[in-house]
Order: sequence, then C-alpha cells, then structure tokens
Amino acid sequence: MDTIQATELTGILQASISPVALISGVGLLLLSMTNRFGRTADRARLLAAQLRTCGPQEQEYLDIQIRILYRRSGILRAAILLASASILFASLLIVVLFVAFLVGATAKDGVVLLFAMSFLGLIASVALFIHDMRLALEALRLEVRGHIGRVP
Repeated sequence: MDTIQATELTGILQASISPVALISGVGLLLLSMTNRFGRTADRARLLAAQLRTCGPQEQEYLDIQIRILYRRSGILRAAILLASASILFASLLIVVLFVAFLVGATAKDGVVLLFAMSFLGLIASVALFIHDMRLALEALRLEVRGHIGRVP
C-alpha cells in the first residue's frame, strides 16, 4: 500500500509542477506590470504639478497626457488584478490536487476548472498589458510629434 501511495504522490507532485511554473512566470509578469504602474502614476503626478504652474498653451497638451496616463493606470490595475487572480487559481489548483490525494477523492472537474480560470486570467491580463503598451506609444507619439518631424 505504501508503494501505491508513493507512486500516487509522485504523480501529484508531477502534476503540480505546471501550476508552480505558471506561478513563477506570472510573478515575473506581475513585477513588470507593477513597475509600469508605479512609473505611470509618478509621471501623472509630475505632469499634474506642472499643469498647476504652466501657461495656457501647455495646459491642453498636459491635460491630454494626464488623461492617457490615468487611463493606462486603470488598465494596468486591471491587468495586475487578473494576473494576481491567475496566481490565486494556480495556487488553489495545487491545494486541490493535494487535498484530493489526502482524502482519496478525484477532483478532475475542479482541477480542470481552476487550470482554465488561471489561464483565462493570464490571457486577459496580457491582453490588457498589450493595450497599455499601445497607449504608451500613443502618448509618446504626442510628446515627440513636434520634435522629430513626421511621426506616423
């Protein structure tokens, strides 16, 4: 009986490797997203301070930049929440695998659901991250438009 349990436990440990790798990868993505979020918020604060002291010509430009940064911050926040949810579901998946082993139950439906939820959170998070990158390029285009000639 101990050999069968050891073999089953080995299978459970092998099955938990994929969610652990997912957690590690999404963690690195989260690090990047939180850094971008912090930089976006800091830049918005800096521009807001400039807005209080600038002349009327700069106000419209700064207002547009602040609006883009605020929008980006909201998108990044949502991406961070979805990436965090992905990690949560992957962590729950590992727990379900071990609890099912300990109580001698099968948790196939729960495992499949948690794995799918984890990847859906990751996919949505990356889609929002890509959207943020597009907005960052739009803001950069507005900022350099008059300095480098014709910008598409």
